[in-house]
Amino acid sequence: MPRGIAIAIALALVFYLGLCALLFFFQRSLIYFPQPRSATAAATIALPIDRNQVLVTVRPHAGPDAVVYFGGNAEDVSSSLATLAAAFPSHALYLLHYRGYGGSAGTPSEAALYADALALFDKVRAEHGNVVAVGRSLGSGLAVRLASVKPVARLVLITPYDSIQELAAQQFPYFPVRWLLQDKFESWRYAPLVNAPTLLIAAEHDEVIPGASTRALQGRFRPGIAALTVVPGAGHNTISADASYVKLLGGVR
Repeated sequence: MPRGIAIAIALALVFYLGLCALLFFFQRSLIYFPQPRSATAAATIALPIDRNQVLVTVRPHAGPDAVVYFGGNAEDVSSSLATLAAAFPSHALYLLHYRGYGGSAGTPSEAALYADALALFDKVRAEHGNVVAVGRSLGSGLAVRLASVKPVARLVLITPYDSIQELAAQQFPYFPVRWLLQDKFESWRYAPLVNAPTLLIAAEHDEVIPGASTRALQGRFRPGIAALTVVPGAGHNTISADASYVKLLGGVR
């Protein structure tokens, strides 16, 4: 092989490995987009976890019913409080601000967010016997995993995916995503373990989560557990503006 070609190949390899290194070290900045808390007047509680104070926006309500909510990767969950209150008027509401979001301390990762989700569920379940888990987009992965190990009364997944790894591999087809990605959010792994009645709500024109990914996730649940509803004309970020959204969340179809 001519020396010039060998040098060109070596430089190309170094460049490629450099891109892989950049993806590895900055991958979480491509997944998490922390947002400030807008509804500052809303009540909050703090969960002291691993020396980090994680905030939860709450709407207290007496009784056995409650909702825990896990939002999208660029969502200020406090902005969803009014919608959830309309969908679940007789439930206490608990909306988790991920680490680094809405005043919560720490930095987000799949392991950290899952630990926070478990802690929140245990706190809520100690006060309310029937807990509905709702997860939107990124948060759907947390909700599925939570429901696989905790006695969730009902599971609602909005614009859910089969796995983040699958989506990342589609976005970066020329990179070894399987080995680079740290936060895989493998919902497919946990769905077969869920016993709670589950509703998947998909957007017809979702530009972020392919419909095939949502349908694949539905197929992971055991027969009779999960139903899928597609909101006509909706997009990934506009689905909550649809007139049917509140009724779907509340279990009216």
